[in-house]
Amino acid sequence: MQELLQASFSYANVFASGLLIFVLLYWLTVLVGVLDLSSLDLDLDADLGGDASLDGLEGVLVFFHLGRVPLMIFLSFFALPFWAVSVGVNYALGTASSWVGLLLMLPLMVFCLFVAKFLTYPFVKLFQAMIKEEAPNAALIGQVCTVLLPANNAQIGQAAVKTKGSPVLLNVKTSQESLILKGDTAVVIDYLPETNLYLIEPYQTL
Repeated sequence: MQELLQASFSYANVFASGLLIFVLLYWLTVLVGVLDLSSLDLDLDADLGGDASLDGLEGVLVFFHLGRVPLMIFLSFFALPFWAVSVGVNYALGTASSWVGLLLMLPLMVFCLFVAKFLTYPFVKLFQAMIKEEAPNAALIGQVCTVLLPANNAQIGQAAVKTKGSPVLLNVKTSQESLILKGDTAVVIDYLPETNLYLIEPYQTL
């Protein structure tokens, strides 16, 4: 055990160990009710701001399921393999306390990103199914809504669709660059399950 602790906090492994400790502390706070699963979640549209120059980065994040599963779910499936592989490889090569171990960190991280992508496949389907259950997306497409918070194709707003009961509140953005202001009427034209957003267009009457 002492040898494992020494290897875990050697120069080459201290980052992987620190990340694993962070993940374990996070899940401990979730268990005791201090945080919930979405506390550190990643919203690609909000975080990247819809900047076209960041489309490539967004594509990479989506490829690794970030934005499709909660950030901490992905990080958990990344941190544990990264720590195990880092400690194991550096121990086998005898590089735990050398600069060679530090150079190995990047390729090991890339390898473990693909491991995490594979391990989170079941969770992608699970959370997509949950989103579909929570959001009546099919029934709302084509419905007229009233904009409550301004929206365009880079800024997420909010709109309400009237129903027989309480209005349904939607997180929305536009399909084009046009800005739809608070109080405007719009029509829901599509649903984006990966981000749980609805696309809307200005509603025009003849």
